[in-house]
Amino acid sequence: MKSLLFLLPFAAALTASAALPAVGPNYVRPAAPVPGSYRDVDTSFAWKAGTPADALSHGSWWRLFRDPVLDGLENRALAANQDLRGAAARVEEARAEAGLARSDYWPRIAANGEFTRERTSSTTANVFPATLTNTYNAPLSATWELDVFGRVRRLSESARADAAASAATFEAVRLAMTADVASTYFTLGALDRELAIVRETAELRRRALQIENVRLRHGTAAEVDVARAETELATADADAADLENRRASVRNALAVLIGAPASDFQVTPSPVGRITAPVVPPGLPADLLERRPDIAAAERSLAAANARIGVAKAAFFPAISLTGSAGFASDEVDTLFNADSRVWSIGPRLYLPIFQGGRNRANLERSRAAFDEAVAIYRGRVLVAFRDVQDALTSGRWIAAQLAAQQRALTAAKRAEKLTQSRYDAGYVSYFEVIDAQRTSLAVERAAVRLEAQRLNASVALIKSLGGGWTSTALVAAR
Repeated sequence: MKSLLFLLPFAAALTASAALPAVGPNYVRPAAPVPGSYRDVDTSFAWKAGTPADALSHGSWWRLFRDPVLDGLENRALAANQDLRGAAARVEEARAEAGLARSDYWPRIAANGEFTRERTSSTTANVFPATLTNTYNAPLSATWELDVFGRVRRLSESARADAAASAATFEAVRLAMTADVASTYFTLGALDRELAIVRETAELRRRALQIENVRLRHGTAAEVDVARAETELATADADAADLENRRASVRNALAVLIGAPASDFQVTPSPVGRITAPVVPPGLPADLLERRPDIAAAERSLAAANARIGVAKAAFFPAISLTGSAGFASDEVDTLFNADSRVWSIGPRLYLPIFQGGRNRANLERSRAAFDEAVAIYRGRVLVAFRDVQDALTSGRWIAAQLAAQQRALTAAKRAEKLTQSRYDAGYVSYFEVIDAQRTSLAVERAAVRLEAQRLNASVALIKSLGGGWTSTALVAAR
């Protein structure tokens, strides 16, 4: 135990250096521009700047849409999405880096074993005769940098902030991935509905062509009516083929998101018109934007950049290290661990930068510039966050108004189509007017389906812009 007394100076130095202040600026979160309220929302509410609160549970926000098929896809994506797995690995890497930086707080102690056999020369300027000697060493060595000016502390502070930024980035990837799954799923559902409408239309036009051919044979229809019927049938078939192609691309994109081979993946989405979209509840808390993980990541990166200024500033000051060793040395194995074979040494080492050719000054200026860049990135990210919420609120409001008008147009178009068909059957109008009414009705119905998907995607965008939804107790669903 006495041989370990040389570690006492390291312990004393560790205690003393921990109480010393670190050079460089202490981190203070910069102010960011904050709007007073948002437009295009029935219940106005104020916001404040994004304070990292991304550690709060984001939950399974997609359950707000109450679609079991979507729930299953999201769970598969969380388990197998490769981008998410890569982000998780980067979090572990950053945490390990923080552990490496934290290890510099402590002395580095190592045990060594050494044996040397040496022969001296008798033909050199050596007064001793040629001899053979054996030396056995079993030392315990230690070295430790006294963190007098806080270089190690700032390095650890920077690494911890980088690890927190990496964890927030993981949450940002998770949020973006789950939002992409939902948006792609809703787009696929809309394409399915459009495809069903076009196929139904093609079948009706196929029957209409048969009827026109019969009428042509009986002399009650002209060849131009048959040609128009053939044109409309071919157009519907072409539209169906285009929709099939687009649906395959969207389905394949969804397969990649959930980590499945595109060729093996099949899914039948729920009709978009039957999915309930959540709306912004009254009294939405003003701090929800704080949960955005991208803002948290930018803010933590800013803190890391601030700590690196302290690291660069510490390079101007002396670096003091303590080194020591203790153990046994002998020329015989039998006496190696005897009390008389004990050896030890301890001493400080000082490194004082005198002339570095401007290297330290340039490094400090670079660190300060990197911090200024991080401030701009953070403030810009906050502005983008506010814009995202504003865009989502505006989009949701006007898409709802557009969808309501489109539903009125669809009702009128269906009625006009029915009336025109009745007039044609009675011989009052030509088949051209029937085709025109059908074309109008089809276009309006397909537009309504696309708007349904846009309405759902706008809800996804709002949830994403708010960092993953809001408290379920305050949630009210659209009816």
